[in-house]
Amino acid sequence: MSVHHDRDGAVAILHLDRPERLNAVDAELPRRLSAALRRAADDGARAVVLAGRGRAFCAGHDLKEPPARESVEQSRARLEDIQDVTRQIRRFPGAVVAAVHGYALGAGAEFALGCDVVVAGEDAVFGFPEVGVGLSVTGGISSLLPALVGWARAKELLLLGERVGGAEAKAIGLVARCVPAGTHLEEAVALAHRLAERPPTAVALAKQALDRALGEGLEDAMAREVEHAVLTTLTGESAAPISEFGRG
Repeated sequence: MSVHHDRDGAVAILHLDRPERLNAVDAELPRRLSAALRRAADDGARAVVLAGRGRAFCAGHDLKEPPARESVEQSRARLEDIQDVTRQIRRFPGAVVAAVHGYALGAGAEFALGCDVVVAGEDAVFGFPEVGVGLSVTGGISSLLPALVGWARAKELLLLGERVGGAEAKAIGLVARCVPAGTHLEEAVALAHRLAERPPTAVALAKQALDRALGEGLEDAMAREVEHAVLTTLTGESAAPISEFGRG
């Protein structure tokens, strides 16, 4: 199972569970993560923590997986599975807290930043390498990132693919909290319990109000992201070396 589901009282704890691959995203992981978020809601969890097993939160797409031979419609369906993670986070009635350590790159950064609150360890490394490897961002990040860090910084992060450590991520507004390395999960679970104890209707409405303040732009952005991602698969430019994700 690429996603492990635990329960700690009112809090569901979801772990991306491909530690041997730094929790890199294969075709199955987004579907399992969306299903785990739906299960948490169906089971009555009041808050969710999303974390990664092993040495990283999620190192992005698994470039060691052999390229799939896909039709355009198959590519579109795979991309919608990734977009559905953001949708399920937004639909969950309580708060979803990301506990980030190590790499949170590409789709990993997108999963984290789609959450309501991000707790990053000082060892966390965020980055968007997609442009450098001939790909396109997903997860609604084209709408979410400018809302977090501003238009100019968002363009710089996406176009250059520069990496941002935990402390800098907090300083520029990319994440809510930066904590000492190794304490990210403990801090995120404690925060999730605090959020779970708050009046559930008020939490749900506050979350909806803030999410809707982005307008329908997020759904429009995710639709556009799918179109752009399909185009990048058709150009052949995405045949980039695996080492691109490992560069400093």
